Amino acid sequence: MVRPSTKEISVGDAVARSAAFFPLGGDVGGGGVACADGGSGMSLNMGPSHPATHGVLRLCLDLDGDVVVRCTPIIGYLHRGIEKLAENMGYNQFVTCSDRLDYLAPLANNIAYAIAVEKLARVEVPPRCQAIRVICCELARLSSHLLGLGVYGMDTGAWTVFMYAFTEREKLHTLFEELTGARFTTNYTRIGGVARDIPEGWLSRVEKFCDELPRVIDELDQLLTRNTVFMDRTQGIGTISKEAAIAYSLTGANLRASGVAADLRRDAPYSGYEHYDFDIPVGTTGDCYDRYLVRMEELRQSLRIIKQAAAKMPDGLWHVEEAAKLFPPPRSKVFTEMEALIQNFVLATQGPPIPAGEVYFEAENPKGALGFFIHSKGGGVPWRLRIRGGSFFSLGILPCIVPGHYLTDIPAILGSLDFVMGECDR
Repeated sequence: MVRPSTKEISVGDAVARSAAFFPLGGDVGGGGVACADGGSGMSLNMGPSHPATHGVLRLCLDLDGDVVVRCTPIIGYLHRGIEKLAENMGYNQFVTCSDRLDYLAPLANNIAYAIAVEKLARVEVPPRCQAIRVICCELARLSSHLLGLGVYGMDTGAWTVFMYAFTEREKLHTLFEELTGARFTTNYTRIGGVARDIPEGWLSRVEKFCDELPRVIDELDQLLTRNTVFMDRTQGIGTISKEAAIAYSLTGANLRASGVAADLRRDAPYSGYEHYDFDIPVGTTGDCYDRYLVRMEELRQSLRIIKQAAAKMPDGLWHVEEAAKLFPPPRSKVFTEMEALIQNFVLATQGPPIPAGEVYFEAENPKGALGFFIHSKGGGVPWRLRIRGGSFFSLGILPCIVPGHYLTDIPAILGSLDFVMGECDR
């Protein structure tokens, strides 16, 4: 990635002055505040319904004129108790809840959760299932990044980008519907495999889409990357140093944009990612512009992975052997064999028999690392389930990077972090 020269931006030492007229422990979201220089500060609530907050997020801002001196994110407006629901749902039943975490990439959520349970059960899915899952994960990354970049364009004043990106995302949803029967909340993965094999001709349509998308990516590149207005809105804004990114536990594109070449698909490969050739884009400055560049390049790398997986698609089963007792037997056997009927009945009423133990697994999702900690006492229901969402940690760094910027910079900063509140609140 070739980065245009970064212009110098000075927003003043507003952070250093903040302690003078906004003492720690003060009331957040109050009225006017007296400034040290005799002026008056202002407290402003941004959200929770403001369109620039990318969901139900509330930002409590303390301002000195147009400059933000303190930012406090308030979350919880979308909390649904998903982790508690897991304690009363079978392992396969919870797949539908994982759809609602990062609801822009439900296929990737399903797979991360299923792999965690499979590690607890000590089973490994066949190569064909792994290849299908890799394609699903990368298609989900394409869908999430296309929407994120399109909305980011609108946040910075480029409406046309959204139209181009959303058109391609609609094509992806058509492919999702052909594969899973649903466009959005797919509920496709199962413990020990996927719900069904890929339909006839689907891979060729995926390859056709992958051949056509690079032209659109190049158009998006031309519309934004060298756009003077976009560069002014993003370069030098919301800079996150390598040390701060690590200290605040950032993951995914936000971490890589700050110069940390960390990617779980390479560092702790799963689903056969070690068999695919791809590059890891890394930023140099860690500002909004770098986070945009990293996601643009990730689109191209995802296409590389999908093409390799489609070309190497192995034959065989798309689920574990029936002897593992984790996957429902074929319907023909259920109607003709007593053992298959019993296995199907147990899976439908009690869930897959998962042994007692603990496991933690995290996958490289579009919004960052999505992790699942599962504690099992045996049986078909987890005793405890805990989710580590990448978006939650992306919000945690806002009090560090927002102060010192203008109020109008906040939409650009929020859009560059590319979070989704369904993964934050759960």
